[in-house]
Amino acid sequence: MPYEYILVDKADKIGFVKINRPDVYNAVSVEAMLELEKAVQDFNNDREVSVVVITGEGKSFVSGSDISRLVEMDSLTAREYSQIGQRVLAFIENMEKPVIAAVNGFALGSGCELAMACDIRVASEKAKFGQPEVKLGLIPGHAGTQRLARIVGIAKAKELIFTGEMIDAQEALRLGLVNKVVAPDVLLEEVKSIARKIIEVGPTAVRIAKTVINRGIDANLTTANSYETEAFSILFSTEEAKEGMTAFLEKRKPNWNK
Repeated sequence: MPYEYILVDKADKIGFVKINRPDVYNAVSVEAMLELEKAVQDFNNDREVSVVVITGEGKSFVSGSDISRLVEMDSLTAREYSQIGQRVLAFIENMEKPVIAAVNGFALGSGCELAMACDIRVASEKAKFGQPEVKLGLIPGHAGTQRLARIVGIAKAKELIFTGEMIDAQEALRLGLVNKVVAPDVLLEEVKSIARKIIEVGPTAVRIAKTVINRGIDANLTTANSYETEAFSILFSTEEAKEGMTAFLEKRKPNWNK
């Protein structure tokens, strides 16, 4: 389908989604979120794609929700928008394939929430993060109150959400909000490098590892460990695991397409 608010491309088993509203610093609307949903769903079903990368056009990753659209909402339409955003980001978080956020600039409000839904976050040195909704008399609506607390801890999440203040990339790294900070001109290459490392390992193992981590994170340790045991044992019935172990013993690279 033709997209109005995003750009989509794929190369070398990597699917790229770029939010493309630079005139409003990539602020998103219901329509943009629905286009993002369609793009990541298509990549999740595309056998030629193993890793998905999400980034933004221009100086911003996603600067938040389009306030010119928010101001027109009533309680019912705001509820629907929140539910749509949470649905889209939950899909990204739980889809089989790994998703990397290449945070090239402002990741505020919905942009910070989108980045947090991704599995790995790499930030440009120029990136800024925050949940500034309280400055509009609002709160985060795309699961920011929940994911931020789980990632940086409840006390720091409350500070950031209550004040609405932005933090820079180095502070985001210190808090564990991002995995790595790099110079702006090497951001995409660094993200591609991480993607290639993921592509080189067992694809089924990666998908199952993502599922087990996500299922176990909110469970007690005994339950979470049982998820791991079941997944670990199931992999021994796959050709992929046999190929991986045989290749190791034969001192060669595994052929995951066998």
